Amino acid sequence: MMKEDKQNRQMNGSKDDVANQGMDRRTFLLRTTKLAGAVIGLSLADSLHPLKAAAESDPSARLTHWNKPDLVFPVISDIHIQTSNDRNLKKFTETMDQLNRAVPRQDAFMMVGDLTDNGAVKEYDGLMSVYNAKKQADVSLCAIGNHDYWNGLSVADAQSLFLEKTGMKSIYFHKAIKGYHFIVLGTEDGATEGTFTETQIGWLSEKLKLAHEDDPKKPIFVFHHQPIIGTIYGSEWGFTVNRDLFYDTLKPYPQVISFSGHTHYPLDDPRIIHQKDFTSIGTSTGAYLWLDAGRIQGEVPDGADVLNQALIVEVHNNKVLIKRRDIHNNDWTGEPFEISYPANKHNFKYTDARRDKQAPYFNRDAMLSVVDDKTTITALTVLLTQAKDNLLVHDYNIVAKNAETGEVAKEYLAFSEFYKDPVPNPLMLTLDGLQPNTTYKIEVRALDAYGNESGESLKALGKTLDGAVKDVTITLSTNVLNGVQDTAEVTVENARAPQSDWIGLYEVNETPGEIASIWWMYAQVTDGTFKFTYDPRNNGYPDRYKEGMTYKFVYFYGGGYDAVASATFTVGSKA
Repeated sequence: MMKEDKQNRQMNGSKDDVANQGMDRRTFLLRTTKLAGAVIGLSLADSLHPLKAAAESDPSARLTHWNKPDLVFPVISDIHIQTSNDRNLKKFTETMDQLNRAVPRQDAFMMVGDLTDNGAVKEYDGLMSVYNAKKQADVSLCAIGNHDYWNGLSVADAQSLFLEKTGMKSIYFHKAIKGYHFIVLGTEDGATEGTFTETQIGWLSEKLKLAHEDDPKKPIFVFHHQPIIGTIYGSEWGFTVNRDLFYDTLKPYPQVISFSGHTHYPLDDPRIIHQKDFTSIGTSTGAYLWLDAGRIQGEVPDGADVLNQALIVEVHNNKVLIKRRDIHNNDWTGEPFEISYPANKHNFKYTDARRDKQAPYFNRDAMLSVVDDKTTITALTVLLTQAKDNLLVHDYNIVAKNAETGEVAKEYLAFSEFYKDPVPNPLMLTLDGLQPNTTYKIEVRALDAYGNESGESLKALGKTLDGAVKDVTITLSTNVLNGVQDTAEVTVENARAPQSDWIGLYEVNETPGEIASIWWMYAQVTDGTFKFTYDPRNNGYPDRYKEGMTYKFVYFYGGGYDAVASATFTVGSKA
């Protein structure tokens, strides 16, 4: 499913995590991490600092440093306040509370786009009501994101509403705060990938020169919603038009730190920061998680709407520290990123050339087993002991070979589920798409965030059940709805365990992928069955849903448009 189709409406519910023995995510990261060099300041894992007792009683007090910074500011993005529910508003409230405890004195507060889910007045009002009641920053900074345009207004009117509600003077602007330069850019329309025109980039060039001439030894902070393709983890979701012009405008200034949102990728991954000609860093999300495609769990896995993360930036006279905050866990994740100043790109630490090359490994007692009572005609479920790594175990590469022929039947990638808390250990994974009554040799290797693969592997044998493979079917309680507000009961049967599988509604002659779905939701399958009530009042595009028209539900496997079943109905006139 295209990201613009997925993102233009709220997630519809969440599912329970697998009830396995687990560990909290911070413990998982610390147990799989052994950083080289000195720990920066008062670290989470090792400190004899007198403030340790206070830190243990108040997680917000951790990572405090003796030297008072010249400048402190939080950075958040992708808050996605919604009109349909107050879940994200509650998360934003908790975000403000935790950041205020962690840094009671803030010189600025930055929100890097997608403040709202649909740019609605009510959404802005909810956001700003909480922010204004709790803000402790001297200066408020907001960038506009693509979702902030999705209110049905013209581009100009959507921008005017954003400026009115946030108090910003322009969608892109420059601000000097305590002698440090902040450059806030604004995507210029609601296009998902982002639009930065030559005019705005030319303006950016002027402001960069101004900041450099003011003091070439100081960092320059640049903020824009969509990332630059080819930089941070998740930047494949960045903008293409004027990408090179944008990058080349920043290139002469190694002191630039560029903050971007949009991707919803988690801060835990070491690739969330990138250095080459300047520094880029992602800002995660206050709404829901998004991840790499192609994994068993899908791009938006179970529990994705729990994620809530933020950055706290400390500026010292010779370095910038960027701390990563797990709001949902009331704790920190990973060590702070440290950028030395005056900036010299030859001394950058977070470059591709200096990427980690140490492979993950399994302990000697690590095991892989097949869960017999979860075996089906076309799937095997396995349990595996989590591997370890010096940074982060990101994935598992799983190969299923036909035990009789030795041929590779199917290969899978699966997340380690490092984004969960607790991180499940052992990890349970369902391998589907297999043939009935067949024995398979399963082999698993661990991969870290940089693709380094474990030398050893875990192995197990499993056999699928005998029987006929049934097609996925969609059954409706009625084929004719009584007017545009009538509901219908929908049952999907013979479905697999979801991997970002979803169901969408289209006009009968529309081609999914060429046009956004009128309505959609993620599949929530139990024992092959998925039931829900379709309510037209939740349609994302209500103007396309009319009496006398015929529509179709389409069930898709994965995050794309792999359609496996459909069912049609007609909207009649209300009696």
